[in-house]
Amino acid sequence: MVTGMTTATEVHPTAAHTVAEAIQTRRSIRKFVQEPMNQDDLHEILRLASLAPSAWNAQTWRFAVVQSQDVKAKLQEAAYGQAQIGNAPAVIVVYSDMEDTLNTVDEIAHPGMGEQGLEYIRNTFNNVFGGQDVAQRGQWGLSQANIAFGFLMLAARSLGYDTVPMLGFNPQAVRDLLGLPEHVQFAGLLPVGKRAEDGFPHHRHSVERITKFY
Repeated sequence: MVTGMTTATEVHPTAAHTVAEAIQTRRSIRKFVQEPMNQDDLHEILRLASLAPSAWNAQTWRFAVVQSQDVKAKLQEAAYGQAQIGNAPAVIVVYSDMEDTLNTVDEIAHPGMGEQGLEYIRNTFNNVFGGQDVAQRGQWGLSQANIAFGFLMLAARSLGYDTVPMLGFNPQAVRDLLGLPEHVQFAGLLPVGKRAEDGFPHHRHSVERITKFY
């Protein structure tokens, strides 16, 4: 496929509204239009991502939104100088805080479950994670935050914005820069903005290549 061309089965990027359209038009974009992020849109992207599912409704994900030019410059240093950090109007740092989740476990039980449901959640978290060390349960929390990371990219695209997921950065430097606890684990950095380039069209394995049917 020629770079920049669109196949008959793809949807033009400006038409992205439905889930299917957002998936089909999402690209990894590293150059963004130089304009501030609409704050209502940004809040809606975060709200939609926060609706991601998680085991026991744990919601271990946390978001740190960087829009300050000064902080972005320092975050770019922590990301080994990658230009998309400074080029994007906003960068969302997605991390997991399992310790905060455990300390506020009462907040995740659905009110409709009543006191019995709340007690079940308390006992479950204590039994499952009480005997684990911080790193072990932190890994579990990260597995849940990764779900929200995926939702975040699709939420952004559904509103006409573009992103590029990043794992190339110094975690400790990001913790220090943002004043985050030592135990947090990172799902990734996500520059967000309006695309100033088309990006490459999808080049993926076929369903048959990656799937076994039983």
